[in-house]
Amino acid sequence: MNTLKNGPGGSLESGSTSTVEDGRKLPREDVVHLIETVLKLAIEMMNADRGVVLLREGDNINIVAHNFPPDSTATLDQVSKSIVRDVLATGAPQLSHDARADPRYGGADSVIMHQITSMICTPMYLEDDVIGAIYLDSRRDRQRFTDENLNFVSTFGRMAAIAVDYAQSYRELYRQKLLLQDEAQKQCRFEDIIGNSPKMREIKDLMRRVLNSDISVLLEGESGTGKELVARALHYNGSRRDKPFVVQFCGNLAESLLESELFGHKKGSFTGAIADKKGLFEVADTGTFFLDEIADISPILQTKLLRVLQEGEIRSVGDTVSKLVNVRIISATNKSLKDEVETGRFREDLFYRLNVITILLPALRERIGDVPLLVNHFLKKFTEASETPVKRVSASAMQVLANYHWPGNVRELMNTIERATILAEGDVINVEDLFIPEAEKLSSHRKTLKECEKGIVLKMLDDCGNNKTKTAEILGVSLRWLHYKLNEWKE
Repeated sequence: MNTLKNGPGGSLESGSTSTVEDGRKLPREDVVHLIETVLKLAIEMMNADRGVVLLREGDNINIVAHNFPPDSTATLDQVSKSIVRDVLATGAPQLSHDARADPRYGGADSVIMHQITSMICTPMYLEDDVIGAIYLDSRRDRQRFTDENLNFVSTFGRMAAIAVDYAQSYRELYRQKLLLQDEAQKQCRFEDIIGNSPKMREIKDLMRRVLNSDISVLLEGESGTGKELVARALHYNGSRRDKPFVVQFCGNLAESLLESELFGHKKGSFTGAIADKKGLFEVADTGTFFLDEIADISPILQTKLLRVLQEGEIRSVGDTVSKLVNVRIISATNKSLKDEVETGRFREDLFYRLNVITILLPALRERIGDVPLLVNHFLKKFTEASETPVKRVSASAMQVLANYHWPGNVRELMNTIERATILAEGDVINVEDLFIPEAEKLSSHRKTLKECEKGIVLKMLDDCGNNKTKTAEILGVSLRWLHYKLNEWKE
């Protein structure tokens, strides 16, 4: 087979050899392989000597040829371009019993030079549009092709057009999938896990070490500490990044509903099961499954989950046959799973399967030095999203943010900054824009501005391992200013 691609404008002049794009990026070779199969079948059924499929793609015409010399550059000059032009222009099939004696094509250079005796060309219709053409010829026998052949190839061309359209649609869906995966990877970079405190540095280091393994990871921490963000970062920066990432919240769901969601069900297995349903474990096959609030699942589901972890087997509700899946499990809970085991609410063997690696995410109040970093990150994120001028947080508002205990953790801080970004009328976010309970008390009676400034700077300096250059960079101040303040506080 020879695969070619012409230049812009749909010209039938000789073009350069097309490059098949990377299969991971865009499976164009699937479309090419389908066209090659269509062409080979057409040649065999019509007992033709040679054949070409021309396929319009935008302003280009892609060409696949069979039984031509390996020099693909010359291939386009070896067919009757006159008959191909007629078919593409009019959408009407054309047949020439004796090409050399045919007044329409007999004087064509290609017919004379390549001794073409009989040829047939039919359009490839997709609904009312001509998306390409099938060209067949013979250089041995006149009268090789008949009107019956013409009707057959015309029908065959319509069927081929539908098949090609499906293949191209799949290619486009695949492209969109990869674009979404790329966007997800951009949103789940390690840089988006904000924090420079010792605890956060330890967490990031541990994450990097387990990225490319299939090891089970248990994330523990209060609600709002970023457990799903960590799970996504582990997936989209690891070896399974191009595979599915599936999330299921397990809290406050009825056992039967959760079982159906996780493992699927067979038609008629219970009232309302009107069709077979694929479970999320099957959807996540070859990828990562994030089970949020794992501590809340029932003993029966704990047993089924243990089977998945031990054997890689799942069984749908109402089914008698098990299926094998290859899934990496990342689970999360805002409870102490060890305490749940000790009270008898959670299986000990499942606990040890889930917590091969445990990552404990600290509450925001335990890493208050990261608040300025998070605030600046969210400010940039929300002003860019809303295309509004960049805003800054006043010193008194930052003091409130640093003194607040944040029961909702990072999620609550993010919502607070997003709300303040919208409600603040000027380019400065003040205390009244935060809508934090007891904000006035936090800013006026707990610490002075000078005390708050000193606390934040010294905490950041400690988090940076006494690296003054890095501390100044994170705080957005000059190194000279930092040295001045440190000397001042020594006095």
